[in-house]
Amino acid sequence: MAKRPVVVGRPSPSGGRRVRADGEILGLAYGPRDVAEFLRRAGLEDIDVDTSELIEWRGGGPEVWTVRT
Repeated sequence: MAKRPVVVGRPSPSGGRRVRADGEILGLAYGPRDVAEFLRRAGLEDIDVDTSELIEWRGGGPEVWTVRT
C-alpha cells in the first residue's frame, strides 16, 4: 500500500484532531471543513476529505470528532 501524504490523527480528549501532510503539522481540526482548509493552504486543493484515498484517518473517519468511550 502506498504511503498517504495526509494523516488525520485520533480525536484528542481536549477536542480536535491533528492534521499532518508529509510529516508537517498543518493544524488542529475540529471538523472536516478545517481539514479541507488546512489542505488548501498546503496546496492540496479540490480534495474531498470524506472520500479521498490520500487521507489516512486514525481513530475513526471524517464523521468522528470526539473520543469514544
